[in-house]
Amino acid sequence: MTDFSIVLTCPRGLESVLTTEIATIVGKNAIVGNGFVRLENSTLADIYRLNLHSRVASKVLLQVAHSPYRNEDDIYRTAKSVAWFLWFSVRHTFKISIESMGSPLKSLNFAALRVKDAVCDCFREEYNERPSVDKDNPDIKIAVFLDKKTVSIYLDTSGEPLFKRGYRQGQGVAPLRENLAAGLLLLAGFNGDQAFFDPMAGSGTIAIEAALIAKNQATGLNRDFAFQKFNHFQAALWQKIHQQAQQAIIDAPHHIFAFDKDEKMVKIATQNARNAGVAKDINFQAAHFPCDNLLPNAAGLLLTNPPYGERLETQQIVQKQYPQWAACLKQQFAGWTAGFFTADRELPKIMRLLPKRKIPLYNGKLDCRLFLFDIVSGSHRRQKI
Repeated sequence: MTDFSIVLTCPRGLESVLTTEIATIVGKNAIVGNGFVRLENSTLADIYRLNLHSRVASKVLLQVAHSPYRNEDDIYRTAKSVAWFLWFSVRHTFKISIESMGSPLKSLNFAALRVKDAVCDCFREEYNERPSVDKDNPDIKIAVFLDKKTVSIYLDTSGEPLFKRGYRQGQGVAPLRENLAAGLLLLAGFNGDQAFFDPMAGSGTIAIEAALIAKNQATGLNRDFAFQKFNHFQAALWQKIHQQAQQAIIDAPHHIFAFDKDEKMVKIATQNARNAGVAKDINFQAAHFPCDNLLPNAAGLLLTNPPYGERLETQQIVQKQYPQWAACLKQQFAGWTAGFFTADRELPKIMRLLPKRKIPLYNGKLDCRLFLFDIVSGSHRRQKI
């Protein structure tokens, strides 16, 4: 068991960032897909490291079967070909999830049931007993993906999605997932060597992810993973990789600032940062944006997920603030890069700022953009040469 094909899923739009991250973590090149990347010739050490270190991935899935199919019986035979008892025990509980892109099958639920039957039959033939299904809190998650002609079956090595770092106990109305927040930072070029400011921080997710990057702190240090329940889990290898990650943590070279107008949210964000072990690295304040609090650093990155109203009247209220934000950027943040992650395509026009990059991304199902601006003092208009 030394050569695996794995798939890492991620929010759509972050595939290139994830590919770069994989190369940094395990020194291997991945194949880019839509909402995922594939990595061949992976080892258990790669799987352990990617789960522990990836800031962008949602899941690390290990492929155990792949074949063409025409009907549910073909899917059963594919699942039955896997020696499931080599991967987990009859005492473990499991769950089947299934997704499709263009499958001609009438019932995905029936297809998932056939995979469940195959797993149980495999154990019955080997031990004359079968593991139980647990839909709420399974030990083992098995993921099935169908396209028009082929079925792929994976073991989920992550368990809980990787964006669940374990630090966020309180959140706002529409919080960003942690891996999306990290992806925004990486797309904006943040590597921890710059000052950072989020003027509308909410529950603090972007600021906390910035602090984790600045400290070179692995995102999975404070959580468990599904691979730890696999039969062939190598505890000594995992302990070594975990210890290496702990030893790699450094002091953040610059302080991180995070403001929010709601004092309750500031308290929640502070507690979340404390849970993540980065509270001393972030200066949380209850303050409105724009504000008069001049930051001590000459240049850095401002990145925020401003409020956005899906209802027209709410959207118009938010848009009235855009010129004030732009004026503040010109007055206080010359030399900085400013990033706004929003579903409002009108933001650059109303702010009268020309973005250097417009990056399409999704926040769940919401089609958004990350607008990045180089801030210079002076007129909002682009000067003619």
